[in-house]
Amino acid sequence: MRLIAENLSGERGGETVFSGIGFALGEGQALLVTGPNGSGKSTLLRIVAGLLPAAAGRVHLQGEGDDSASVAGNCHYLGHHNAMKPTLSVTENLAFWRDFCGDARLDTEEALEAVGLGGIGHLPFGYLSTGQRRRTAIARLLVSYRPLWLLDEPTSGLDKASEGRLAGLMKAHCQAGGIIVAATHLPLGLEQAEELRMGGNA
Repeated sequence: MRLIAENLSGERGGETVFSGIGFALGEGQALLVTGPNGSGKSTLLRIVAGLLPAAAGRVHLQGEGDDSASVAGNCHYLGHHNAMKPTLSVTENLAFWRDFCGDARLDTEEALEAVGLGGIGHLPFGYLSTGQRRRTAIARLLVSYRPLWLLDEPTSGLDKASEGRLAGLMKAHCQAGGIIVAATHLPLGLEQAEELRMGGNA
């Protein structure tokens, strides 16, 4: 499978934020999208995920003889918001996403163990600290298999130990043939990743 972006342009509030962006990533590859605030990193990820329309260009997947595979149907998108209901338990939230996405992978407790949150699945999501909420959102990537991970500032709210766990999970995903596109201000521990530097004003 390959993720291909061709001549992408993105707008925010009717103004062009970036133009002429292109890249191609194969299995096991990662791309770090860097640049100052306002340069369009989040907008680019949302366009790739299918959450925003591109002002120009296109994004598509190639693989297994099907060039029309849906990016949205093959990706996990982790944005600035964690996409969890505060009144549901941690386990209930993860079970919802597992059932919604399909292709179950780890069970909820295994996913929580992988992010260092074993034993808290019974707690309402709204009771958790900022870092625990982010780690629960990362656990969402593990309960269903999607080959493409789109991560927007994934280390936001994480301590150093949790950043290390995330780096290990991302490396394992790539080693298994997955693809990662991550917008970040900080190193993510993906030494072999390519970098796409966005312009714009800080």
